[in-house]
Amino acid sequence: MTSREDDALARAAVAALTGQLALAPKPGLPDPRDLDARSTRREHDSLRWSAKALAPGLAAMAAAARRAGGATPTLRAELGAIGRCTEHSVGLAGGGHKGALWALGFLVAAAALNPRAEAHEIAAHTRKIAAFNDKGATRRPSRGSSISVKYGAAGARGEARAGFPHVRRALDALTTARKAGATENQARLDALLTVMSTLQDTELLYTAGPFGLRHVQAGARGVLEAGGTATQAGAEALVALDADLRDRGWSPRGSAGLLTGALFLDALPAL
Repeated sequence: MTSREDDALARAAVAALTGQLALAPKPGLPDPRDLDARSTRREHDSLRWSAKALAPGLAAMAAAARRAGGATPTLRAELGAIGRCTEHSVGLAGGGHKGALWALGFLVAAAALNPRAEAHEIAAHTRKIAAFNDKGATRRPSRGSSISVKYGAAGARGEARAGFPHVRRALDALTTARKAGATENQARLDALLTVMSTLQDTELLYTAGPFGLRHVQAGARGVLEAGGTATQAGAEALVALDADLRDRGWSPRGSAGLLTGALFLDALPAL
């Protein structure tokens, strides 16, 4: 059984994901501009619809954490089992969101364990949960784990075990941009670019290799160094980066998932 608190955390997580999907222009990532084309319209509609399928699983993860009362091997195994069931449900609803589910699952559990903690503390607390191995996970290497081994990238597991440093950087970027007078859309784009500028995105490593990853990181840094998306120079650099990544077919999906985690934590004080 889930409580009202568990359901509220799940709703906030799904709202963070749909908010990330609505953000534009996202370099190389699906966004509302894609609705002009029939095929991409279907893809974007599917992503928005399947995001809602995360809610029951995320609420169950929060409930599991409250029952556990702390980070334990049993909790880690239960989160893994719930996550795999949720992946199946999301697949039936249209698919996608695996990276976001990984991040949000740990963050929702950490938030349930630390209901009075600040956003940065919740992100850091995930390292205690992620420190344990998921004994129920398949022994067959995933694409992400294989790429992590091949290139020495932290990957999703490394991010969680380090307490989601890129989620915390995104939170700082949100605060900085808002204080500087950026709109909410601009602040969120700056947070996304902050993640992109340093993340060893295994999806990019798979599709574009180390050269492609460095190219994307440099492009994201270029937008930020131009003043961010709230400036004319930064906005023009963002448009150029987006066109470049779309032409190349490179999509920084790992960065999008971590931005979603930051948006979830950012929304917690309003619950």
